[in-house]
Amino acid sequence: MTHFALALHGVHRTIYRAGLLGLVGWITVIPAMSQPLPSGRISMTIDEAIQIALVKNYAIQQNRLDVKDAAAKVNEGWGQLLPLVELNSSFTRSIQSINPFSGSQAGGFFSTLGFVDWLSFNEQARTDSDPNSVPISLGEFFDRQQAGLESAGVPVSSGGNPFNIPNQFRNTLSVTQKVFDGRAIWGASGAAKYLKPFNERGLARQEQLLVNRVKQSFYDALLADARAGVASQSVVRTQATLSEVGKRVAQGVTPKFQRLSTEVELANLETDAVRAHNAAAKATDALKLLLGIPVTQPVRLRGDLAAEDPNALVQISLEGAADLAERRRPDLEQARINIELQKIQEKVARAQFLPNLDAFANISYIGNVPDNRLAVLSNPDDPFSFSTQKNGYFSKNYWDWDINVGFRLSWTIFNGLQTHRQIQQRKIATSKAQLQYDELSEQIRLDVDSALRDLKAAQERITSQKRNVSRAELNFSYAGTRLKEGVASPLDVREASDQLDQSRLNYLQAVHDLLVARSAFETAVGMPMASSEHSKFTSN
Repeated sequence: MTHFALALHGVHRTIYRAGLLGLVGWITVIPAMSQPLPSGRISMTIDEAIQIALVKNYAIQQNRLDVKDAAAKVNEGWGQLLPLVELNSSFTRSIQSINPFSGSQAGGFFSTLGFVDWLSFNEQARTDSDPNSVPISLGEFFDRQQAGLESAGVPVSSGGNPFNIPNQFRNTLSVTQKVFDGRAIWGASGAAKYLKPFNERGLARQEQLLVNRVKQSFYDALLADARAGVASQSVVRTQATLSEVGKRVAQGVTPKFQRLSTEVELANLETDAVRAHNAAAKATDALKLLLGIPVTQPVRLRGDLAAEDPNALVQISLEGAADLAERRRPDLEQARINIELQKIQEKVARAQFLPNLDAFANISYIGNVPDNRLAVLSNPDDPFSFSTQKNGYFSKNYWDWDINVGFRLSWTIFNGLQTHRQIQQRKIATSKAQLQYDELSEQIRLDVDSALRDLKAAQERITSQKRNVSRAELNFSYAGTRLKEGVASPLDVREASDQLDQSRLNYLQAVHDLLVARSAFETAVGMPMASSEHSKFTSN
């Protein structure tokens, strides 16, 4: 266990330092995500490819946006506990308003108010020492009062609703503060505690999977390029064989059909080489698409398929690897957080049984402005003398403040058992989240077991194939020497060449499989660089 952890730690430090150096070299290439890559040919190592993918890969960019979206949702949840401030303004124009006293006897009450003025006038006339002051009849009183109004220019009322105000303005500032709301409190606190880590763990796992995919794609491209190289070497060797056969045919010691057969073999190998180079170009294009760079960008991969230490990652048991995966896999932590999130949702559902209490304050500035703003002023010394005054539109006679504060309590007593059903759903969701956690835990153990077996099998194959390549190279060397000495035929050389090519391809495939298995094993145990180690290379 200790050897394994130290080996992986060394791998991580190497990748991290190489990533830093590689990124420095790429500053002129990708100084910002919004800037395009240069039009000339560029080269990259596998560590640089990983750094580029962590910045420019389309799926990872979407995952990072999900993390930002989660943070925004957390802030939105807390916003429900902050004061709600609203400003409302309205204007109402009354076109026609019904007389509220129409069809009733209430209107007579206002007409009887004139009797009070008449009685007051006659009482003053009787007690007045002036001989000209005499009481008058009610009709004369009303006639003289109406004449005074007409002389002052007051229009005669044409009936209708005497209380109608044509223009009504209302400007209200409302402030509402939640004093207690269980759904908002538990929902906001739960989201703040678990939602962001939930998405961050998901992003970390996606980054691990992306690193694994980049490595596999990079190794695939290197293998395709190596195959193309082997095919080209085979063409070169066959050309040399054809030259040697041609000399022997000219000397008359070899029949012409052997030269013709070698020419056919050369043509077939050249076709295979073209096909291999095309496959290598396609593999590189697939890598560029994964990295998020334009497929039209010329790229040269720097690196070789080589297994420096095939046994570096074998110093761990299955139990040790499984234990490491349970502690390092971010998706398992994400599944655990999901259980807590479902429990929070259950608390939010239960909060519907509790009352909600809000405090509020309303400040209104109200205006009731009539079209006719002519005010009638009576003479205190002469009840039949009147004057008028024109009020402004914003006269304080028409505008006033309305201020009120208070508390509002709301409590849902019965809602058709909907809350009970929602709580049941949340309990089921929590149970499902627990089952998903248990299933993922078992799946991780299976992934680690499978990855460890693949890794050990690849290590055994590479040792065998490495020895086989040495034997094939020696066999081809012997065949070439024997051909020059005339004790072997061109067919023997071609067979030795084919065996060498196949041995090299098998070795390269074994190295590829070992590197892929090593990357898959690291991904299975959650050992590739964590998200925090890449944060400095990502854009905000």
